[in-house]
Amino acid sequence: MTLLRFGIVASAAIAISCSTSIPFVLQASAQTDSAQTAPDNTKSNKDHAQTADSQSNAKADRQITASVRKTILADKDLSTYAHNIKIVTLNGAVTLKGPVKSEDEKQKIASDTASVVSADQITNELTVKQ
Repeated sequence: MTLLRFGIVASAAIAISCSTSIPFVLQASAQTDSAQTAPDNTKSNKDHAQTADSQSNAKADRQITASVRKTILADKDLSTYAHNIKIVTLNGAVTLKGPVKSEDEKQKIASDTASVVSADQITNELTVKQ
């Protein structure tokens, strides 16, 4: 019980002693936030017809997406980037988006996807990360 009281008293003492530096810390973080620009890929998303919001909730489309994801994740030769690409399925057509490490990975993902749906149903919008 004594230790519990000591912990509460010590926490209160630390909070009181630090209270004078809080305005400075808040000002410093506000200056840092305004100096940095937040990433915004809105324009990039508008340039493409398919976004994650376009994913159909139809059972067949969800099954295709799940099968493609499972196939890609099973390929242990692919990078983490490749394992985390966006897969959007709409009316049986699959759109692949996101960065990958190399052109070989891009082709491998397209090949893995073609094992689930026909190649003419695939739109490959993957980009090679520089």
